[in-house]
Amino acid sequence: MKTKKKIEFPDLTRTFPRSSTDMIAGIVHLPRMIDKARAANNNALGEYVYPCPLDKIVLGFLKSNAEIFSDVVNREEDPKVLQWAQEMTRFRTPTEKEILNRQILERRPGSAEQWEYFNEMRDQIDPSRTDIETWVELSDLEEGRDVALLQS
Repeated sequence: MKTKKKIEFPDLTRTFPRSSTDMIAGIVHLPRMIDKARAANNNALGEYVYPCPLDKIVLGFLKSNAEIFSDVVNREEDPKVLQWAQEMTRFRTPTEKEILNRQILERRPGSAEQWEYFNEMRDQIDPSRTDIETWVELSDLEEGRDVALLQS
């Protein structure tokens, strides 16, 4: 009898989720969303939010919701989640995935108040990084990932 491998539930009070730039099934942010949903299920979400606005964009693309997604990722390992996501997006074109990925990766603050908050957060982390302009870049910077300097 084959034993099912135990799913690892990240403790986001001690570690970071995967980057929003990471991809599963051709969709950026999905691995990060998996980590957050699993952590939320284990009461180990820390200061992270699930579902956050970026999560909701991906959930909409998958034609799913936070509860269904949590159920899938909390009972299945990443390869099965990949299969599930591929099934959920089987009628999506590569162009639609590309548009979604750009929407996630290029998302910026949408109001003066959001820009003020964004700049305060960025300046607390590294005030020299005025090239950081997207939410994904900001979270990668905050989590200590290498965020390439933009070339003018």
